Amino acid sequence: MHPSKNKETVIQLSPEGLRINGNSEIILCASLFYFRLPRGLWKDRLHKVKAFGYNAIDVYFPWNHHEMQEGVWDFHGEKDAAQFLQDAADAGLWVIARPGPYICSEWDGGALPAYLFVKDNLQLRQNDPLFLQYVSKWYAQILPIIRKFEQGRGGTVIAVQLDNELDFYPCADPKGYISALRDLAAQQGITVPMIACAGQGGLYEASGFSEDVVPTCNFYPNDRDPVFEEKVLYYREELARRGYPLLVTETNRSHFLLRRLLSAGAKLLGPYLQASGTNYGFTNAANNWGNPLSFLTSDYDFHGMITPEGHIREEAYEGRLLQQVIQTYGRSLAEACPLQCQSGPYRLSLKQGGELVFVGNTNEKNEDVYIAVRDETVPCYSTLVAEAGYCPILPIQVPLQLWGISDSGLLDYSTAELLRIKRLPGQTLLVFHTEGVGEIRFSFGAEFQLAASGMQVPEETERRLTLVYSSAEAEVRASIQLSDGHLIEVIGMSRSRALLLDDIDEAGMLHVGAAPERSTASRDVNITWTQSRVNPVIPLANAAISIGNRADYLEKHATYRGFAWYAAQLPSADQNNPYQGVIVQQASDVVSVYSGTTYLGTATPGGASHYLPISAEKSVDSALTARVEIWGHTNFHDTNLPGLHLNSLKGLTGMIGVTSTTDLNPNWRFRLMQAGENKDDFALTEVDDHLWPILSIGGWLSAEQPAHQCYRKQVKLTDQADTWLLHVSGSFTYAYAYVNGHALGLINPLDSFLDLTPYVKAGETAALTLYLDKTYGSLSGQLTLYEGMSSADWTLAASEEQGLLEQAEALKSAEQAAEGPISLAAGALSWLYGQLPDDNHGLGWRVYVQGSDMKLTVFFNGHLVGRLWTQGGANRPIFRGGSDDSFYLPGPWFRDQEAGNDLVILLESVARDEAALLEPLRFVPVAAI
Repeated sequence: MHPSKNKETVIQLSPEGLRINGNSEIILCASLFYFRLPRGLWKDRLHKVKAFGYNAIDVYFPWNHHEMQEGVWDFHGEKDAAQFLQDAADAGLWVIARPGPYICSEWDGGALPAYLFVKDNLQLRQNDPLFLQYVSKWYAQILPIIRKFEQGRGGTVIAVQLDNELDFYPCADPKGYISALRDLAAQQGITVPMIACAGQGGLYEASGFSEDVVPTCNFYPNDRDPVFEEKVLYYREELARRGYPLLVTETNRSHFLLRRLLSAGAKLLGPYLQASGTNYGFTNAANNWGNPLSFLTSDYDFHGMITPEGHIREEAYEGRLLQQVIQTYGRSLAEACPLQCQSGPYRLSLKQGGELVFVGNTNEKNEDVYIAVRDETVPCYSTLVAEAGYCPILPIQVPLQLWGISDSGLLDYSTAELLRIKRLPGQTLLVFHTEGVGEIRFSFGAEFQLAASGMQVPEETERRLTLVYSSAEAEVRASIQLSDGHLIEVIGMSRSRALLLDDIDEAGMLHVGAAPERSTASRDVNITWTQSRVNPVIPLANAAISIGNRADYLEKHATYRGFAWYAAQLPSADQNNPYQGVIVQQASDVVSVYSGTTYLGTATPGGASHYLPISAEKSVDSALTARVEIWGHTNFHDTNLPGLHLNSLKGLTGMIGVTSTTDLNPNWRFRLMQAGENKDDFALTEVDDHLWPILSIGGWLSAEQPAHQCYRKQVKLTDQADTWLLHVSGSFTYAYAYVNGHALGLINPLDSFLDLTPYVKAGETAALTLYLDKTYGSLSGQLTLYEGMSSADWTLAASEEQGLLEQAEALKSAEQAAEGPISLAAGALSWLYGQLPDDNHGLGWRVYVQGSDMKLTVFFNGHLVGRLWTQGGANRPIFRGGSDDSFYLPGPWFRDQEAGNDLVILLESVARDEAALLEPLRFVPVAAI
């Protein structure tokens, strides 16, 4: 049933608005994620969101948070989704539920369980019966919980989102896939509207325009984009044509931008992540926010209203102010429609008469603005200054009857924003604010009397009154007595005080609060540290398993998170031809490699292969160990790196001991390809190229743009190897490689190793062919042939949070006192133990970390609270998503002093040759607000 046509449903949608139980509403919705907060803080964050103006939250439900092992479901304790929905209902907040199956959210795998990635023939996020079979199991768990808390059933869920931003993903059949999710949800009894959000404007690609599924929009513009409203208005009109309102399910956190969206007719304003949190455990993602690879921090904070530890930022007061303005106009604004504007500020036509003008200034400087009101331009007695980066909402020709004033007059215009209406017996208070000068004009239906005024009165006639005040003055008032005796109290205040306006009492007095003051100074804590050294090549796990003569990905061995240790043997090297280095193949996320006990280095290859050279002074052992940490499965599908594919796997597929490296740049045979020629024909081994010119790769000069170039080279292979890899680096724009007539594929500079092994034989000659497209830039780069021996006799051990803590406890008997800065030799590991008796009055601590080349995995009372990597060498990846130099110890996770509060930190020294350093941790107390 079309949600906008059903007059009996609790939630009704139409182009004019969104109604809940018959009442039209503007939904101001903040993201708030239970899985990123301790359960003991759920109510606190919900109440803070409510207190600062929001009437709704959106919440994802991560599938792999509740099913960490296939078929094992957990909805208890910290994962009690039903209790969170109950808490939201108790707080009086509507809920937009987002159960996926895919959620993005910078969460491990976008919440898709990693066991799906190794199911044969399963296609993620497609209209694939096998994938949908697993989704149905998830929906059967989560949707009955959501259904129980729908609006009208005792809860406050007003919509359920299917998947997330599908238009970013190459879904072959969006309509079929979304329709299938809709049917699965309907089977579980969902009756509130189902929605599907478009991440980059592809309404069809995101929703398939499936029947009974409402397309919504996610917008992430530059907040100062001067033509943003044009784009939004297009989507509003397209959705209205389909019978729907404009619902913006995600956008930036700036209330300046939210006001601009409101001006374009949006009925749902959903800034993403106004309430921050923490990626506890191994739940971080890796994604393409780097160059392209980045690791998501444990701290999850996009600088919205509320910090991960619950502090209120200045932007929160903008949220409260916006909600006050929305409430001031009520249903008239909730059902308002954008007006066609040829020039000037954007306007909304209010349902019950009048207009709102949105004076948004996207420039860097303040500007003077004049507004057309009927046949005149206002203001008349002052100057309206549009402040850069602000968007006041100004009333034009609004009937006073909107606020229960019986006079048939109008609020003609105001260059100050009307933020509050307070009705008292015989009296109505109208509270305005501005930063500058405010000019307010009324037209009354009958005679009036100006009883008192602390404002300037440049105009007063029988039925018209203009007031002017300056925000530099103290709060000012003007009292207007109407013919029926009713009193209108006009109050003018500054914008800075309006942001802090808490309440208006029954005597008409304004109560203005104060912004919280917090110290960022650290405090000495009474904590004693001890340390135990760890053999870096012995797994921090209970047992290792044999996996044969070839390595394989961790997920194929049911390891989906945490650390793993691969061990293998290289053939003994010839003393005259020692190993020059090790290539880890198709490796991710964090890989630390040892030859015997000799540390070779740490890399973050992003699923590509990576070469770790062995310097001459380092001893080489045929025993290899690779310690691998799954930082997180990608939350966003990207083909630039293997590890950024949504179904990418973790670990590695081999380690090659390199015995020979050859520079392949010189002496290639060259041919300029002609239109219509097939490159496959010139890749065959028998091609006669002896008359082709000889030059270095990419060296042919040609005036043609683009120039299609073919290069061929014969390479003699050693007979002392079983593996051959071609490495290509540099700026070869479009390059395609062959060996012995077999296609190796398109060369990706970010995944720069090509495996020749299946197509060549030891001791023979290999025919290499490269096709390069030269455009306007020069072709430059380096081609290197790596020859070596593959490892065999593989074993694998793995450990998640509990296993690591068990190992830490077992090694604690060897602890020694640790004072001051801690230094670890390159490649070394250590456990660091501390007892933290002070819970800071139950509020917890923000702990700051400084040092160089030290990686930390931080546990607090059994919870993994942070993973960090201090500044250092070139192997440190880019970190995104929040603070990369601190972690949060939540108050609810403290125990009483008798039980003790355990900090347990795994330290890894990850520089190639330099010692790592950890400075003393700095503890900053969390404040109450």
